[in-house]
Amino acid sequence: MKKSDRPIIPRKTIYRLSIYSRCLARLRENTIATVSSEALAKAAGVKPTQLRKDLAYFGTFGTRGLGYDVAELYAKIAEELGTSRLQPVILVGVGNLGLALLSYRGFEKEGFEIIAAFDADPARKRDKAVRQTILGMEKLRDFISENQVKMAILSVPAAVAQEVANSLVQAGIVGVLNFSPMVLDVPEEVIVNNVNLAIELENLSYFIQE
Repeated sequence: MKKSDRPIIPRKTIYRLSIYSRCLARLRENTIATVSSEALAKAAGVKPTQLRKDLAYFGTFGTRGLGYDVAELYAKIAEELGTSRLQPVILVGVGNLGLALLSYRGFEKEGFEIIAAFDADPARKRDKAVRQTILGMEKLRDFISENQVKMAILSVPAAVAQEVANSLVQAGIVGVLNFSPMVLDVPEEVIVNNVNLAIELENLSYFIQE
């Protein structure tokens, strides 16, 4: 199915699909072959009606009285999310946060591989070694084109985040995971997911006040 032929799916549904995928992965690891909508919904923290509504975007799943085939549903969600094969990702900004992200091995388990990193000072001595090659920013465009990369992780200072984002978009990046503490101005067809840890902590702080 071409992207243009896909139904319009709410972003919150896509987010929940990722949660369902992780729940199904745990079931597979425990050699559980089938799961009811009630059990899967409970594990994912949603109502069974919400689970069934989310899955209905992609067809009919499950057998009444038997539930969902765990392996089949996991494979279908992976196909829809584009994680049935390793997706190449680049990281821009190899400071402390960038180093931590490069060192995290969980991405590959979820279907993503950070294949290279870029930094304004690639030769700078860093606290830990990483297996990915760290390249200069002048090599960004050619690398993205040659390796057909569509996604990037941005962990640069706020002062240069927009400039770097512009370079990523011009080079062909259409999905950005933004760790920089600012809102990026990008074309409509480019998707940006913002990860602002300070805002998340402020949100928690509000709710724990007595």
